[in-house]
Order: sequence, then structure tokens, then C-alpha cells
Amino acid sequence: MIGFWSPVGEALYMAAAMAWEILWPLVLGFTLSAMVQAVVSKRAMSKLLPDASPKALAVATALGAASSSCSYAAVALARSLVRKGADFIAAMAFELASTNLVAELGIVLAVLMGWEFTLAEFIGGPIMVAIMALLFRFLVSENLVRAAREQAEKGLAGKMEGHAEMDMSVTEGPLLQRIFSEKGRTAISHYFVMDWAAIWKDIALGLLLAGVMAAFVPNGFWSALFLQGHPTLAKLWGPVIGPLVAVISFVCSVGNVPLAAVLWNGGISFGGVISFLFADLIVLPILNIYRRYYGLKMTGAILGIFYLSMVLAALAVEFGFQALGLVPSQRHAQVVEAAFRWNYTTFLNIGFLVLAAALVVRFFRTGGSKMLKEMA
Repeated sequence: MIGFWSPVGEALYMAAAMAWEILWPLVLGFTLSAMVQAVVSKRAMSKLLPDASPKALAVATALGAASSSCSYAAVALARSLVRKGADFIAAMAFELASTNLVAELGIVLAVLMGWEFTLAEFIGGPIMVAIMALLFRFLVSENLVRAAREQAEKGLAGKMEGHAEMDMSVTEGPLLQRIFSEKGRTAISHYFVMDWAAIWKDIALGLLLAGVMAAFVPNGFWSALFLQGHPTLAKLWGPVIGPLVAVISFVCSVGNVPLAAVLWNGGISFGGVISFLFADLIVLPILNIYRRYYGLKMTGAILGIFYLSMVLAALAVEFGFQALGLVPSQRHAQVVEAAFRWNYTTFLNIGFLVLAAALVVRFFRTGGSKMLKEMA
């Protein structure tokens, strides 16, 4: 029994230490995301995505990057865009960007794993969107898209529908004036708290799973799974296995970064980390939502095309970064090394906790509690 509880304590400590390590990046990222959402109107999004042209896909990618990082909210909002007349492929591009190119993900990646992973994520994301668009164009028939639209019009409930539909954006006046106005600050506080409410369970689950894997799973298992003894083959295998690990882990959005750190320390390839991070939109609960939204056949198409796009984009990142000498040579992601100390992390956490507290207070003072109850 003692032999079991010792790893349990280690796992819980690792989870708590990682949470402390990424606390200020999360608050900063969600604050920046809330500021952008406060000045970008969701009502106008569908009008900007009339087709799957390169321009529309670029706009969809930019709008996704400016949106919430919650995977469930992204899927719900993409369905809402489809119902309002947006092009189906452009809506899928928006969905991919909204979980892979958001500020909070990049900041947490940089702090926990290093700037190289952030750069790879933000370079690989647009590559993945472009591959996805090409595959949809050539492999998915108009009849299947039409059937998916008809299914979407039924309005079957998924998850985070209320959060996806929320639009408090301030669109009048200069940018800074909108951000710092009374309405702007209220909107920022509402987006900040609602985004946290939408995603905290995934973050907590990701931290706990990362702690458990780091404490209980021996390094030999990861080394064998990721073919660490065969460096060339491992570079090809990593992007293939990465999304499959993500699918069975059930963790979405920013919550999968701690798990990615464990996988990186365990021996997965650089591209494997990126494909794992990409795969939060094909985890099992979200596949079930696709089935309700678009039907079983389109769900199969989305799964196959998303998976292939993730693998190919990750391979491009793997070999491109390898050629440029940007793949880290050391595997020292902040998992075991993270600790509670009076250092810059502690002072930043205190400062950003004060900011978070101010936003939460404003949220509840401006009717936020009612919105939380209505969120589904």
C-alpha cells in the first residue's frame, strides 16, 4: 500500500506544481483572448466566410485565433456559422484555428515546453488548415455537405451552446476606447470568466493525467511506444501516434499541454508533440457532438480529414524544423522540475491573480451569475 500511495502523492504534487507553473500564462492568455473577443463581433463572422477561397480561409483562421480556446465552444460556434450561411470548409478552418492558434495556448507552451513548440504550433496550424481545405475540396461531395447542413439545421444540442452564442462585443469607436470603456471592461470580464468556466475541467484533467503518467508510467514504456531506439522511424511514427494518444486521453484545448510535456520527456518526436496538440478536435466526446451536428457520414469525413491533416502538418513541421536546427536537443519540459519557490513565477502568479480577481468581481457585479447558470 505504501508503494502505491507514494506515486499517488508524487502524481498529485506534479499536477499541482505544473498548475502553479502555468497559472500566470493562463490568466494572461485568457485576458488577451477576452480583450480580442470584446472587439470582434460574432454576428458579422458568417458574412466574412462566404466560400472556401484562400482569402476566406485566411479570414476564418484569423477569426479563429481571436476566439475562445474551448474546443466544445469552437465546435458549437462553427455549427452556428454553418447555420447562418458560412461555407462549411471555412467553418472547419475557423474551428481548427480557434483551438490551435489562440494566445493562451502559445503562452503556456512557451513557458512549459519552450518557444520552439510555440513557433511550431503557430506555423503548423495554418499548414494544417490549408491541407484540411484541400482534402475537403477533393474528397467530400456536395451532397454530403448538403446533408450535413440539413442535419445542422435541426439544432440538436451539443455542449457549450450558450457560450458559443454569447456576443457582447463593442464595435463602436477606436480600438483602445472600446477596450477601456465601461462596456468594454464588462465584456472583457464576461468573456474571461466564461472562457475559464468552459475549460477549467479540461485543464484540471490534463494536469492530473500528466501527473499520473509522469509518476506511474515507466520511461521504458514511452521509449518503446515512440520507437526512441529508431530515430529516423520515430520521426515518421510520432505524428501518426500523437493524435491517437490524444483521442483516448479525452483532454481538450490548453489542457493537453501538460500531457504533451510528459510525452516529450517520454521520447515522442517533435512532430509527434505537435500532432498530439492539434488533435483536441477529434477526441471521443467531440466526435459524438459532430455526429449530432452533422450526421454519421460527415463525422467520419471530419475524423479522417482532420487526422490526415494533423499528421501531414506535423510531419512538415518535424522535417522543416529539423532542417533549420530548431528542434530542441534536450527533453526538459517543466514537469518534474516545477516547484514552489519565491521566484519570478510566484510574483507573476500573484500579480495575475489580482487581475483575475478584479475581472471576476466585475463579472458578478454586472449580472454574470445569471449567464453562468444559462451556459450549457
